[in-house]
Amino acid sequence: MNQDIREQLKSNTRYSPADIESKWMDSWLEAQLFTPEESSRKDSYSVVLPPPNVTGMLHMGHALNSSIQDLLVRLARMRGKNALWVCGTDHAGIATQNQVEKQLAGEGLTRQEIGREEFEQRVWKWRDQYGSTIINQLKRMGCALDYEGERFTLDEGYVKAVYRVFTSLYQKGFIYRDEYMVNWCTRCHTALSDLEVEHEDRDDKLYYLRYPIAGEDEYLVIATARPETMLGDTAVAVNPGDERYAGFIGKRIELPLTDREIPIIGDDYVDVSFGTGALKVTPAHDPNDFELGKKHELDEINVFSSDGRINQAGGEFAGLTLEEARAQIMHRLESDGLVEKVEPYTHSVGVCYRCGTAIEPYISLQWFMRMDELARPAIKVVEEGKVRFYPERWSGVYLDWMRSIRPWCISRQLWWGHRLPVWYCEDCEEIMVGEEPPATCPQCGSSELRQEEDVLDTWFSSALWPFATLGWPETTDRLEKFYPTDALVTARDIIFLWVARMIMMGLEFPGDIPYSNVIINPTIMAKDGRRMSKSLGTGIDPLELIETYGADPTRFGLLNMASAQDVRFADERIEMSRNFCNKIFNAARFVLLGVAEVEPAVSTATLADRWIESRLQATVAEVNQLLDSYEFSEATRLLYRFVWNEFCDWYVEIAKMRLYGDDEGEKREVSAHLLHLLDAILRLLHPFMPFLTEELAALTPGREGYLIQAEYPRADESARDLQAEKDMEELMETITAIRTLRNELGVSPKKEAHAVLVSADEKVRNVVQFNASLIESLSKTVLVECVAEESQASAAGEQSAVALIPGGKLLVPLAELIDLEAEKARLSASISRKKQELSRAEGKLANESFVTKAPAELVENERAKLEQHGRELAELEQEFNRYFGE
Repeated sequence: MNQDIREQLKSNTRYSPADIESKWMDSWLEAQLFTPEESSRKDSYSVVLPPPNVTGMLHMGHALNSSIQDLLVRLARMRGKNALWVCGTDHAGIATQNQVEKQLAGEGLTRQEIGREEFEQRVWKWRDQYGSTIINQLKRMGCALDYEGERFTLDEGYVKAVYRVFTSLYQKGFIYRDEYMVNWCTRCHTALSDLEVEHEDRDDKLYYLRYPIAGEDEYLVIATARPETMLGDTAVAVNPGDERYAGFIGKRIELPLTDREIPIIGDDYVDVSFGTGALKVTPAHDPNDFELGKKHELDEINVFSSDGRINQAGGEFAGLTLEEARAQIMHRLESDGLVEKVEPYTHSVGVCYRCGTAIEPYISLQWFMRMDELARPAIKVVEEGKVRFYPERWSGVYLDWMRSIRPWCISRQLWWGHRLPVWYCEDCEEIMVGEEPPATCPQCGSSELRQEEDVLDTWFSSALWPFATLGWPETTDRLEKFYPTDALVTARDIIFLWVARMIMMGLEFPGDIPYSNVIINPTIMAKDGRRMSKSLGTGIDPLELIETYGADPTRFGLLNMASAQDVRFADERIEMSRNFCNKIFNAARFVLLGVAEVEPAVSTATLADRWIESRLQATVAEVNQLLDSYEFSEATRLLYRFVWNEFCDWYVEIAKMRLYGDDEGEKREVSAHLLHLLDAILRLLHPFMPFLTEELAALTPGREGYLIQAEYPRADESARDLQAEKDMEELMETITAIRTLRNELGVSPKKEAHAVLVSADEKVRNVVQFNASLIESLSKTVLVECVAEESQASAAGEQSAVALIPGGKLLVPLAELIDLEAEKARLSASISRKKQELSRAEGKLANESFVTKAPAELVENERAKLEQHGRELAELEQEFNRYFGE
């Protein structure tokens, strides 16, 4: 071994992530290890990073998601693939615009005051300043992304792809403009798709209002949670089958606070069990009422403005916020005797996924995309198994949604994003759509053209990510080599927003599925089971975990949590992973400092050698199988068990006998085998913990290149030795039984004991005898005799402790381990004291005055003492009888 490396190993007595992580990331980047070989003839493997928002900071979802992707990409490279992990960020329309608007607000400005052009310049400046934050944080995680090929959803080539897709879909009739009810955010001033609306339960009130019947003294009572919308009512609906209201259909209502009359209509849609069974119909402000209004040809009276105020159609209430209008309307109705009652009411409210503002159903002129025809082939590829979901149950969720897909509102009233490639003629109102701005109107020849103000929904451009990032619509080498990609790792909450749309767009444009495997990673919840959230105070910053524990322990711990089910975050898993890294570091350091100057090689000289090699090959086979089926959590558990329990706790301890022995041949033999095992372990673990394994591999004699360039271990079935595994398991159980017995007897680890093996099985006797020196070394117990029956044992002595082992038992003479008379006296005294304590507790509890007058807590404590004394007395008597008889 190089003297410098030896000195480094001697001086580095503890694993310190901070000392190695940035060093190795810089080295990997300098060597361009993450950029695929353009001229390579290797099979390709590709994964696209779900593009984090340019506003983003690394959160727990990113940390788990990127750990899984990095594992897959490193594994593919080590399996000989030319692997690409596409890097990039999303422009994140609403989120980014909100950030810059906050910045402007701090300067006392609004975007309207500075104008669109200057606002866009401000956003680009903000992006240049903060946009790379999350990419740098991914580097801290050790992510093997193609940083040199980083893409952005607003870079020039990407914009070209977006405009090509929009134009094509418009020409095919999929994209159209219509006035329709949309989800409107009054804070962000934009429409949202159904999938961008989140729902939360809110405590509200249900108002029972009296609606007078025109020309009569009667009224209908309707129940509503939103009395402010009554200004836009155009009907009251009842169920024709509801006998209470059968005679009212066709009559008219004098709508309170207005000078309008509205009809009473009958429709089976009305739920007779909700409220009073009479429904106010407001087609402009409720999606169900909108459909009901279309069916009955009702007027649509919009009484709200886009900023969440009552407009001029609201008469005297115009200009009020919706909350102010509700209060004043209720005050007027109460004054007029038109309020029947008000009840508490909890209901689900749609809110903006970005700012949390309650969504308003709002009729607006928007751009939509018809999805049903695009969905059909996307359904088929999942049904036929060309695209598979892991866990498989998510394919059912995907298919259920796709089979009932609705038109998608793709326009947003924002300034940051892909401005729609749509132009309007000011003279003849002709609509023009194209990839390039038109010079004149093709209809009338006018040059007075204006571009559409709206931008596209961010998810529209994100849907092109797997192929647009590879150069589409151009025919590039990357597109030909790496599309379709192999796997997508993502969260379940964007299956509809993103996963489904990428499949539809991939099939429609490049003409193939975007990926063949969709891995839905679990959600890591807060410790109390709630979702992780800064606002709720339940968030855990993965960067803080990296600072405290290191990137490798954080990654391994998260992967350990990545089962098929959602899981609560546990610090213990990260701490376990840090301890595991320490164990690996210490074991590797021991091997590298202790072995002879030899080449790695397999040894079959001893039972332990054959056993550990067989266990290695079994582990390699199972880990590969688990990774191929994306069972990451189980793979971490298997690796942990093999490395910690079998290699470190058993084989390394056994190997010390030969390393420190006098036989030079044995030392060289075991040294070669240790180096072989260490090399395999480091390669096995590299995709899980790249920094530590790279550091240790670099200290290994003869190592050239980087681990990501090394071959991932493949199982050698010829090296499996099931008999060796069975024999060694029984030997380990024997040693463990002796250790347990010595511990129970309180025997010092340094004190030598003797044992007699009793087994009717000759094979058991032979295996134990043959490995007697190993038993002695690991349990400080000398095997002095092996017999078939206990009556044949001459060295057992009159009193022996018994340790049961597979196929027999060990008799350990007590006289040489403990002072029998002193132990007898100690146990007798302990039993006597315990009986006295038990008697005192029984006496207290037999005292009726104590039980009835003492505080209940004190009485319960005494009962607990009685139970504990009884249990401890039984244990002492059992121990006494075990050694000295009844």
